[in-house]
Amino acid sequence: MPFSKPPPRDPLRDHAALLTKEGQYASPNFLLNSATFPPYSPERPQDFPPTSLTVLDMRTYTATTYPKLGKAGDLTMRYRRPLIVMTAAIFVLLSTAMLTPAQRGTTYQAPRTADGHPDLNGIWQALSTANWDLEDHPAAPGPFYQLGAIGAIPGGPGVVAGGPIPYKPEALKKKKENFANRAKLDPEVNCYMPGIPRANYMPYPFQILQTPKYILMAYEYASSDRVINMDKPVEAAVDTWMGTANGRWEGETLVVDNTGFNDKTWFDRADNYHSDELHVVERFTRVDADHIDYEATIDDPQVFTRAWKINLPLYRRVEKNFQLTEFKCVEFSEELLYGDLRKKPSK
Repeated sequence: MPFSKPPPRDPLRDHAALLTKEGQYASPNFLLNSATFPPYSPERPQDFPPTSLTVLDMRTYTATTYPKLGKAGDLTMRYRRPLIVMTAAIFVLLSTAMLTPAQRGTTYQAPRTADGHPDLNGIWQALSTANWDLEDHPAAPGPFYQLGAIGAIPGGPGVVAGGPIPYKPEALKKKKENFANRAKLDPEVNCYMPGIPRANYMPYPFQILQTPKYILMAYEYASSDRVINMDKPVEAAVDTWMGTANGRWEGETLVVDNTGFNDKTWFDRADNYHSDELHVVERFTRVDADHIDYEATIDDPQVFTRAWKINLPLYRRVEKNFQLTEFKCVEFSEELLYGDLRKKPSK
């Protein structure tokens, strides 16, 4: 052992988690240099504390050397506060380093494509429970009791900003009717294209392919896709499941204005729905290398009393060789959709 009895109490004792054979104090945060911190010796107590002290921060690999300390009491009185202050400062610096640029109040500068705009290329996926219900919801049984826990609904916080979805009274009544028949009416059950914004937060990845004039978003679910026009805005020629999208750049943000929807899609499995007057404005903003902040403003004067927003993060899929796979779900829903049309065998 380096010494036979504990050294005089000093501010370093509270930090010491390990005393090595070389006389080094070590803790999760600090390592005290043994060259300037000799082991305590009962025969030479005057050598403790040392005449100088070097503190090595193992997390940042920086060292601080304190000059002559004098007698033991000086170490306690003069250096307790510097050590505490230094520990607190390091903690704050490391905590700040782990925050995203948005959390630190700074603007992240995304890598640029050849035309100078933020690069959104990649495969992304939402990890929230928004596809089950955009609003706050507890865990609950699913519509098919035969599936047990496999078909249960996971609970989760809502992604709607500013409170509940502002339905008109008559529209809310229809939503409740939809819910009572969701096992048959939900477009997802029938493998219909999911529409916007739902396609972006279903539990399936999607890929962004970016060019100066067009941005393709390819969705794994039902092999859906949409092309965002980045040139002169165009009007919807006909109402469709995925709408007509016109995009523009606002600094670090891709803004997509979507119109021309039919009324066949829902926002989630909780039967939140819209009419063919739906208007959705999306905002895609990269906040760091692997996250996109996604926001959608939803307006439909037939169904809602006012426009409302959802907001959630999208995560980059970073697995090696990750790619979209086919999820052609029509064959999974054929019996549900067309089973009643099967020719009955003659008696």
